[in-house]
Amino acid sequence: MELKWLLYVTLLALGMLAVQANDMDDDGDGDDVVDIEDDLDDGIEDVEESKPETSTPPPTPKVTYRPPVPTGEVYFVESFDKGTLDGWILSKAKKDDTDDEIAKYDGKWEVQDMKDTKLPGDKGLVLVTRAKHHAISSKLSKPFVFDTKPLIIQYEVNFQNGIECGGAYVKLLSKTPDLNLDQFHDKTPYTIMFGPDKCGEDYKLHFIFRHKNPKTGKYEEKHAKRPDADLKSYFTDKKTHLYTLVLNPDNSFEILVDQTVVNSGNLLNDMSPPVNPPREIEDPNDQKPEDWDERPKIPDPDAVKPDDWDEDAPAKIADENAVKPEGWLDDEPEYVADPDAEKPEDWDEDMDGEWEAPQIANPKCETAPGCGTWQRPMIDNPNYKGKWKPPMIDNVNYQGIWKPRKIPNPDFFEDLEPFRMTPFSAVGLELWSMTSDIFFDNFIICTERAVADDWASDGWGLKKAADGAAEPGVVGQMMAAAEERPWLWVVYILTVALPVFLVVLFCCSGKKQPSAAEYKKTDAPQPDVVDEDKEERDKGDKEEEEEEEEEANDEKLGSDADIGSASQEEEEEEEDDERKHASEEEETVNRSPRNRKPRKD
Repeated sequence: MELKWLLYVTLLALGMLAVQANDMDDDGDGDDVVDIEDDLDDGIEDVEESKPETSTPPPTPKVTYRPPVPTGEVYFVESFDKGTLDGWILSKAKKDDTDDEIAKYDGKWEVQDMKDTKLPGDKGLVLVTRAKHHAISSKLSKPFVFDTKPLIIQYEVNFQNGIECGGAYVKLLSKTPDLNLDQFHDKTPYTIMFGPDKCGEDYKLHFIFRHKNPKTGKYEEKHAKRPDADLKSYFTDKKTHLYTLVLNPDNSFEILVDQTVVNSGNLLNDMSPPVNPPREIEDPNDQKPEDWDERPKIPDPDAVKPDDWDEDAPAKIADENAVKPEGWLDDEPEYVADPDAEKPEDWDEDMDGEWEAPQIANPKCETAPGCGTWQRPMIDNPNYKGKWKPPMIDNVNYQGIWKPRKIPNPDFFEDLEPFRMTPFSAVGLELWSMTSDIFFDNFIICTERAVADDWASDGWGLKKAADGAAEPGVVGQMMAAAEERPWLWVVYILTVALPVFLVVLFCCSGKKQPSAAEYKKTDAPQPDVVDEDKEERDKGDKEEEEEEEEEANDEKLGSDADIGSASQEEEEEEEDDERKHASEEEETVNRSPRNRKPRKD
């Protein structure tokens, strides 16, 4: 028992030292850290002896970078591993309706390694500057025509510095005769815009396509519904994320981030505004009739105000049952002039008027229930009814809420194949950002899902593997943290030792059995001893005891019978004595002279 208490006290002391060291370390004072180490010398020396000679983590497996290679037909691929912008065109345009100072697309683009890259040689396109307009584009190997094959566009983005306000979306530029990538700007026609965008706390993942009205020939933007998934981490974790858009000929679409679907739907049902307009619209020339009654309830015209209805009765009246509290100071005002106040030296009565001391609460009223003229408190008037109004009844002339009549929509059309969009022949990035160093990599446009997945595996998948290999495991992170904060070794020891100690204490240790001598001294009942040999002996003893008990019971029954017969004989003797005694008394009475009969002479 003493050993258990000693272990309890030791663990408790170590825990208190660890908590104290943790609190002092959080204060950030170098001197305090030294004090902590001094206090924990005894505890840490043993721990340090048990530590390995070197705390250097084992070398992480190296992931060798190899430029991805498309495994099928593609319309566009770009990994930037050549280190140049060959094939890309920087825009020289200016934005319309914008000040000349910021109208130019003079933001810088460069091909660089990603910051803190784990894959040397893996380069990407970087938006270098901030608070500027950026525009860059490149032609496809051949225009993409929407017919019987899906469209898949995929690329990687890394917000290396986070993102305050800006986008990282891509535009698929429509194939038009006047397409000039040298003058690529915000008004350049595009077929699809896709990718992440953020400003403030509004996190978006755009999918917008421009639909051509078959009747008017005009284009209108159609926006996909917002995804239900939480997108915040993709903008804030400073990791490379893979964005994928899949459009199918059956009008279905999927949006994936890191190969996980975050949004899906159908071009006919899940776009805003809808692709197809309504068949009918409200007649803009229709007007509500003057006698149209939209009132579901009206005041009862036959209702009459009751004669006893008093509209002039006040809502509050004085409480006639109230009594002025004892000690009320009627002659004392609630406020008095401050006797300690003094007129300022610069007070000019000609300019400022007669000076008056400021008012303060009357000190005499502090101990009294009140001062000044006492007035009865006001209570609700039970007779108050307010202004009389007739009750409301159903309006027999109610016609409902008026709406203009429906007429056929003169602009109605039905496009059941919105997937057949305008072909596009170039891909471009036209962005404004308040954050620099946005990293783009591994663009691909194709029609086969397997080709896009292989490209992702060789590009984004390699980055993910390299990042995972470079990240220390749980043990490595704990070791690194303990190098910076030695007191953590005490916490680790407690964390491991305490459960082991409890298991040993409560599961493995048995209760000490008192010796037979102690039972003899105290006459305490002895517990059953679980012993196989002794169990057999006890069983035999038990049978003998049962036989002895049966014999004792038989003897008891016999003795009881003897006692019963003896008592019966005694009762019979007593009855005989009583009869004998009664006969003697009768003879005595008969011999008495009083009972003799007189003799006849």
